[in-house]
Amino acid sequence: MPIDAIESDQLTAIEVFRDLSVRADEFEGYANPHGSRIAVIADQIGRSFNLGSRDRFSLRIAAMAHDLGEVVMNRDYIRRPGSLSDDEKVDLARHPLLGEREAAGAGADRGAQLLVRWHHEWWNGNGYPDGLRFEQIPLGARILRVADAYASLTDARPFRKAFTERQAREHLLEWTGLEFDPRVVRALLSLEPFKELKGYAPEVEAPPDIPAIADEMMARVQKLGSEF
Repeated sequence: MPIDAIESDQLTAIEVFRDLSVRADEFEGYANPHGSRIAVIADQIGRSFNLGSRDRFSLRIAAMAHDLGEVVMNRDYIRRPGSLSDDEKVDLARHPLLGEREAAGAGADRGAQLLVRWHHEWWNGNGYPDGLRFEQIPLGARILRVADAYASLTDARPFRKAFTERQAREHLLEWTGLEFDPRVVRALLSLEPFKELKGYAPEVEAPPDIPAIADEMMARVQKLGSEF
């Protein structure tokens, strides 16, 4: 297939999945773009790992498709404040499998389908649906896990306010080595600023010594990364 035809097919797929991500954003109660925002953040992280263009394309599609399973399930508890019951947690753990199926039906390539399936796998093996751990989890899925967490935390939900960017970064650091791959967290925190990294929390007064705080945070990330 000619290169221009491949590019045309990719653009068509991106438009299809962008529309689907808007539906998912509306279902989950996001006031701002979520799936398309994750796609940009994940792509930038992927670039820092020198992922090839095809792998980055699959990652972008998966980012926009990752919540389709929740739309299909259409459960009220997904948008409800408060903790989930044990039965609800078991039920919710099905959504990556349903998302994989929905992504396939919408035309996603197999790589993107698997990233949707595994975007809730944890670095330490405590994620779902397959309990993968460490490098058993494809790099793209580890990137998607971090990008999704950061984007979700820095946007308001029907049941909570948006975290500040600093609070979101602190959360990533706290769960590095447990939920998140340390190298991926370090990659996200090392990105130069761009629009999609900007959170939606109300502006607050800046802390007195931002450079020192930033240096301290990066030192912590580098130390954590050296341990894995």
